[in-house]
Amino acid sequence: MKNKLVYCFLAVVFVLSSAFSFHKFYVGVFQVNYTAEKKMIQITSRIFIDDLNNAMEKKYHKKTFVGTEKETQADLDLFEKYLSENFLIKVNGQSKKITFLSKEVEAGDVLVCYSRIKDIDKFKTIEISNTILVDWNSEQQNITHISAFDTKKSVLFTQSSRKEVLKY
Repeated sequence: MKNKLVYCFLAVVFVLSSAFSFHKFYVGVFQVNYTAEKKMIQITSRIFIDDLNNAMEKKYHKKTFVGTEKETQADLDLFEKYLSENFLIKVNGQSKKITFLSKEVEAGDVLVCYSRIKDIDKFKTIEISNTILVDWNSEQQNITHISAFDTKKSVLFTQSSRKEVLKY
């Protein structure tokens, strides 16, 4: 009888401890704003620093320290390459060069990046491909908010949904 009570107690402890275990969310948030008066698309990205460095290490087989005190110019160069390969925009079917402007650390663990595309006139379609961190972690989700022509739309990019065409 005593053994049964011990086994029941251990089973309850196991179930309770596993029910309250920490689960990390893998989410990036991106804001894409078209400003007609400036003929510009402005992009703000929010990415967890540790996930970003892990993804870059997996892709390029090199340890990086983007967003940390150990960050080097080589890390920044590789980061810009990573962004240019994993966040793409086409306007009216034509690929556009995204210019990385700057970055800052927010709340100690989030990298906020600022980019832009200049000389964008009124358009009918914008195609966004967002694979940031997706190849590193299949649970990654990138929420992307797009504001253009007084219209706001949101798209969820995942491993199975990497590209979206929006019509205006």
